[in-house]
Amino acid sequence: MTSEITLFVNPTAGRGRGARAAQPAASAFRAAGFSVRTVIGQNAVDALARARAAVADGAGALVAVGGDGMANLALQAVAGTRTPLGLVAVGTGNDFARTLGLPVRDPAAAARVIAEGLKGARVRDIDLGRAGDHWFGTVLASGFDSRVNDRGNRMRWPVGRFKYDLAILAELAAFRPLPYRITLDDGAVREIEATLVAVGNGSSYGGGLRICPGADVTDGLFDVTVVGDCSRTTLLRVFPSVYRGGHVGHPKVTVHRAARVELAAEGITGYADGEPLGPLPLTVECKPGAVRVVGP
Repeated sequence: MTSEITLFVNPTAGRGRGARAAQPAASAFRAAGFSVRTVIGQNAVDALARARAAVADGAGALVAVGGDGMANLALQAVAGTRTPLGLVAVGTGNDFARTLGLPVRDPAAAARVIAEGLKGARVRDIDLGRAGDHWFGTVLASGFDSRVNDRGNRMRWPVGRFKYDLAILAELAAFRPLPYRITLDDGAVREIEATLVAVGNGSSYGGGLRICPGADVTDGLFDVTVVGDCSRTTLLRVFPSVYRGGHVGHPKVTVHRAARVELAAEGITGYADGEPLGPLPLTVECKPGAVRVVGP
């Protein structure tokens, strides 16, 4: 492993926190004895090409500075390689960083933990989900939650998480369960009415919503949380318990474990790590040990 760290920076993450976070992170890495170079692309395609080039050139680690979207982009560069991934999480959700046990919204602290991990060889291989040629680290969301994402992404105002709160209220007004066709690797086909289906490699999405609380990034399996055909009233009552994972005890919620999942539903977009994958149907597979990460 070389002593060079490549900082992969999203300058717009967290309303500019990405750009502001790069400097204290770089300073902490240099203080720990690492050399640092920074990659900032003109757009996502250009940034990914630059990150892949840095990995191919033998970077000692690729450290994504931004939110879950930037972490997801970095995964596309390091998955299947032996280059460790670190996260300086300064976005809105930061779920992947929490999964890895890294500090969030404290760039210098995150960089120190990553530097100590690289020096002490505290790296580990974890699973990733894959849909087609796209990798993800946390959760693939579909249904009510993905419709909230659709609506929130179309809204120009307000900014930050509040617009997604408004999107939730708007989607609740038009809420109805959706017909799903779910096929797991046991071969059984399940045709059900569901509010949402979440496929979890990690446990949380949306900034700490523990939709798949039992998910383990080292067991080679997804946790598939299915929220059935509940009413608006039930959904509102159950929703607060998602922050602690208590919803899985509700009779309308079932959890399955599988290494391969096929999801089909009309008019639904799948989101992975908060990024749109495209419309269902989608097939996702859990790939054991697909990425090397650094953290506590």
